[in-house]
Amino acid sequence: MKKTLRNSVLALSFLAAISSCSELTDKQNIQTASIENQVISQDIEAILKQMTLEEKVGQMTQITLDVITKGENVFVSDEPVELDPALLEEAIKKYKIGSVLNTANNRARTTEKWNQLISQIQELALKELKAPVLYGVDAIHGTTYTAGATFFPQQIGQAATWNRELTRQAAEVCAYETRASSIPWDFSPVLDLGRDARWARMWETFGEDVYLVSEMGKQVIDGYEGANNDISNPTKVASCLKHYLGYSSVSGKDRTPAFIPDIELRERYLVPFQKAIDAGAHTVMINSGIINGTPVHASHKLVTQILKEELGFQGLAVTDWADIENLHNRDKIAATQKEAVKLAINAGIDMSMVPYNFDFCKHLVELVNEGEVSMERIDDAVRRILKVKKALGLFETPVMDLKEYPEFGSEKSEQIAYNAALESITLLKNDKNVLPLSKGTKVLVTGPNANSMRTLNGGWTYSWQGEKVSEFAEGYNTILEAVQNHVGKNNVVYKAGVEYKMDGLYHEEQNINISAAVRAARNVDVILLCAGENTYTEKPGDLHDLHISENQEKLAKALAATGKPVVLILNEGRPRLISKFEDKMDAIVQTYLPGNFGADALTDLLYGKENFSGKLPYTYPKYPNSLVTYDMKPSEASKTMEGMYNYGGGPDVQYAFGHGLSYTTYEYNGLKVTETADNNFEIAVTVKNTGKRKGKEVVQLYISDLYATITPDLKRLRGFEKIELEAGASQEVKFTISPRDIAFVNADLNWVTEKGEFLINIGDQTATFSVAEDYIFNNNLSM
Repeated sequence: MKKTLRNSVLALSFLAAISSCSELTDKQNIQTASIENQVISQDIEAILKQMTLEEKVGQMTQITLDVITKGENVFVSDEPVELDPALLEEAIKKYKIGSVLNTANNRARTTEKWNQLISQIQELALKELKAPVLYGVDAIHGTTYTAGATFFPQQIGQAATWNRELTRQAAEVCAYETRASSIPWDFSPVLDLGRDARWARMWETFGEDVYLVSEMGKQVIDGYEGANNDISNPTKVASCLKHYLGYSSVSGKDRTPAFIPDIELRERYLVPFQKAIDAGAHTVMINSGIINGTPVHASHKLVTQILKEELGFQGLAVTDWADIENLHNRDKIAATQKEAVKLAINAGIDMSMVPYNFDFCKHLVELVNEGEVSMERIDDAVRRILKVKKALGLFETPVMDLKEYPEFGSEKSEQIAYNAALESITLLKNDKNVLPLSKGTKVLVTGPNANSMRTLNGGWTYSWQGEKVSEFAEGYNTILEAVQNHVGKNNVVYKAGVEYKMDGLYHEEQNINISAAVRAARNVDVILLCAGENTYTEKPGDLHDLHISENQEKLAKALAATGKPVVLILNEGRPRLISKFEDKMDAIVQTYLPGNFGADALTDLLYGKENFSGKLPYTYPKYPNSLVTYDMKPSEASKTMEGMYNYGGGPDVQYAFGHGLSYTTYEYNGLKVTETADNNFEIAVTVKNTGKRKGKEVVQLYISDLYATITPDLKRLRGFEKIELEAGASQEVKFTISPRDIAFVNADLNWVTEKGEFLINIGDQTATFSVAEDYIFNNNLSM
């Protein structure tokens, strides 16, 4: 039997149950936290004094689980995983290893297995070391490597909900289920900006906009760590901000050099990290790439001066996979591995994700003894690591009790996943109101994404590249199955037309039989063409052509030629170009990577049981040489140039950032701006549902600085609220904007707001306001 959500339950009671039970007032919380911090600091200093150099270096070392398990580290093995006592003893007793990450053999394990493995590790660590091991895992849209966990839309889909509350709820469930696996450290959220549609990790981001990424990032941290960042709570985990800094500014290929001017670095890429640090995030992972010629892992300016000193980050900075070794192996700035260790630790790295050997330990001990790395730097790193372990309560409770997690994989959790998928899926086009479909409509379900749980989830699902999803997600519905469940198999015809080569590279296709799909279309009323991408992440997801595959393009054109209405259902991690046949599609729906309940949510939307409310978190490009973001400069948006050499120009996009249709309509009226006594601006607009059914609308506030000493962006998102309106109902939505909220980085790298006129845009409403004086702000965004 496939899983179904029997009840549309509210998640509020569940979320309350897994949040902190404390009823202290804010003042009491502050006082208690201050006392606890003093005690923790004293404990840490006492532990540090007892540690040998080797023990301290061990705390700074992180290995992957495969290093200490039995048998060969076979990437595709489904053999039961067991620890090798001799290898475990070598890691813990000889090298004093303080952290472990990842799963074994690239495969999800049960909560029982996780607890068994981590219990064995912690038992030896507490016997041999002066601190427990800190275990970490990439759980980015659910607990990646735990069988039976709840999987939500990937971050790009969560961004498309524009719903802060839903994003926080998903993070709360993820934290609960990760901690149920006895894993207290989650390498999430991703705060990179998805500003290049070609990038293989686009779908791991919250999209292209600084404000949207920052807002969603804060919600994830609140969900993971709790409102007071009390990660000793057994339902919470330590968050890890990825990937500091500028990782997403690439050539379209993963882990390639970036050249980012200081103004751009500060005004865009730094902001989400500062907001997340202000939200209390405990750890950060460093960007694998190179910025302006210097690998970030070797940049004292970026890691120490800006992250730790300027932004005030007091937590733990960990490398990404083997990135200290990469300073020598790949980036060629260190002549030896030992020199690479020296550069990275002196730059400010606290923990090295090694992950396969113990050379880091040997090199760092030698470097300290030789005076190349100071004991002060070592103590600073270990102090930060112990602080996180103390905050997590690992000294008292290194392993969780499974009986304390009765809501693991519960229907309440799955309802949140369904809700998130429902609000993420975006209606891009609906000519002649082809949608919603009636139950009696006979449909052809076709395309390579029609009958695949793998493509609904994407990478980081049960395995790194997501290729094992089908083994673990058999109890959920593919798009084909969800449609069949909704309207009955007699009303559904299935012919794939194109299939992915599931044992090949993500872009490989097979069993091309377009003519069979065309023949099947003759006896149906509507065609549901499910197209997009197979799963990938990181370097294996690099591409050479952003257009959707040639086979899928041919399938789309051939089906359109039948004269039957075609609903194009996109299931993709990045916006693959569809401009060669977009005009032939009657309706287009973007599902992104919606998770295990994506097909159920999609079907409820297609048949009108629910209403669309998703909005694009990125600009959907139309052509390969027109990859722009909405916050472009005025010169990029220029259509013509006056004079004797008149010419046309400007960008041409498929769908704009923030675009998304609904089964109802909304009217905006009465936009007004009022300056308050404290020099802020209160902006209000009335939104009315002018259609015939209830719906949710994302009210988006854009502000344009009309003139500035640095050419301003055409417009910038400065606020958003998602509201629900019954048919015919109205609501006034208010925003408060301070001069700091509309600041930019000037030529002197100061945050400033210059006096002058600003333009507001909400829906089709516009208004202006003026700032009467210049403002200069502290570079620290929290000031």
